[in-house]
Amino acid sequence: MEISVDTSIVIAVILNEPTKPALLRATEGADLRSAASLSWEVGNALTALFKRGRIDLAQAQKALESFEGIPVHLVDVDLQEAVKLGHDHGVYAYDAYVLECARRYATPLLSLDRAQCEIARRLGIEVLEVES
Repeated sequence: MEISVDTSIVIAVILNEPTKPALLRATEGADLRSAASLSWEVGNALTALFKRGRIDLAQAQKALESFEGIPVHLVDVDLQEAVKLGHDHGVYAYDAYVLECARRYATPLLSLDRAQCEIARRLGIEVLEVES
C-alpha cells in the first residue's frame, strides 16, 4: 500500500509526539510518498518551533537525523493544479502540494491537520484516521 504523508506526520514522528506509536502502526509496511517540498517543510517547521521556544538546536538536529531515516519517496506534483487547489480551498501551497500528491498518485492521505483532511475528503481522496 502507498500512503501520502504530510509534514505533520513527519514532525510528530521525529519529535516523538504522543501520536507517534499510532502513526507507526498506520504506516507499517506501507510505501510513503510526499511532495518534493517535504524536506524544506520539515526545516521550516523545526525553525518555527525554535521561535516558539519548544525545541533547541540539539533537538532539531536529532530530529533531522531521525527524518533522514524515514523512507519517504519524494515526488513532483503538478504546480498548476496545486496552485489551483490552494486558490479553490484557501490553503497554503505546502498543503496544496500534499493534496495534489495524494490526488495525482491516487493514494490515501495521512495527516494530523484536520482542515487538510476535510479538504481531501471533499476532493474524493481517502483519508486515513489515526487515534492517539
